[in-house]
Amino acid sequence: MLKVGLTGGIGAGKSEVSRLLVACGAVLIDADRIAREVVAPGTPGLASVVEAFGEQVLAPDGSLDRPKLGSIVFADAARLATLNSIVHPLVGARSRELEEAAAEDAVVVHDVPLLTENGLAPLYDLVIVVDAAPETQLDRLVRLRGMTEEDARARMAAQATREQRREIADVVVDNDVPLEELERRVKDVWAELVRRSHASRPGPQGRPAPQE
Repeated sequence: MLKVGLTGGIGAGKSEVSRLLVACGAVLIDADRIAREVVAPGTPGLASVVEAFGEQVLAPDGSLDRPKLGSIVFADAARLATLNSIVHPLVGARSRELEEAAAEDAVVVHDVPLLTENGLAPLYDLVIVVDAAPETQLDRLVRLRGMTEEDARARMAAQATREQRREIADVVVDNDVPLEELERRVKDVWAELVRRSHASRPGPQGRPAPQE
């Protein structure tokens, strides 16, 4: 099994890269999706969030009002840290369960938005960073996600810098490009992941298989 960490700043296009990797054959473990699951109605995770932030973060139907919670935590580093201390251990436990269920020869891609911020790079055999210029990120957040410029800038500022992400990268995917070019680049990355996976696979006597 090759364990890959995939990260990138908000609006950089990480989700598109993860989608393309899945199309190539990767097993995806999406930390954002899991983060929603662990705070679904009726979960201990949601109860802990409400205890920390109050019932103001609940929607009328009892689910988590994510925009409301986001407006609270992304402008306050201490409150963001509180949220992370609740959610991250739950996400980590569920991610490990999914990884253990994958095939022995799988390329498992962990889509982790805060991989850099939380110092998680050593957990993976290889780290891929999806990179885009800050102006591109801001444009996508405002134009495609409907955020205000102020909210978008606050979300970006709450994350690691572009330079910090690139420092921990084994592979950088530049996403200041049209989709067709991004698809080509991701296919090249996938070929490298498969090569590394084969190279690290034990041979018949328990030795690494010869590189192709």
